[in-house]
Amino acid sequence: MDELVRAAKSLGDAARVRVLNLLMQRECCVCEVMDVLGISQVNASRYCTSLKDAGFLKMHREGRWKHYRVDAAACSPSLREMLDSVGQTAETDPLLRDDIRRLATSTRRSGPCAHESCALA
Repeated sequence: MDELVRAAKSLGDAARVRVLNLLMQRECCVCEVMDVLGISQVNASRYCTSLKDAGFLKMHREGRWKHYRVDAAACSPSLREMLDSVGQTAETDPLLRDDIRRLATSTRRSGPCAHESCALA
């Protein structure tokens, strides 16, 4: 039950739902989350850490940079249901759909991110 409570608390904030929605599309570094959502590095990093701690995200480092992604196969059935709910909401919610469009048109970075703020994440 602890996992479910952590996950529910993590999704209790609209900004974290928006971050999770982005990371359901593809792996991103913190600066990509910042760019697409127009939030600070500190907030993007905190949101990603919260979602990781709740069990939704995996993180890996490339040098000093952190990259986050959703690994649905590694999630418990209850977390996968929550991911499905976010995906279904993104189909009809204008803000989440707009975030997906901005992510699709953003420049994907190959290798370590060029943004200095990513080194701080």
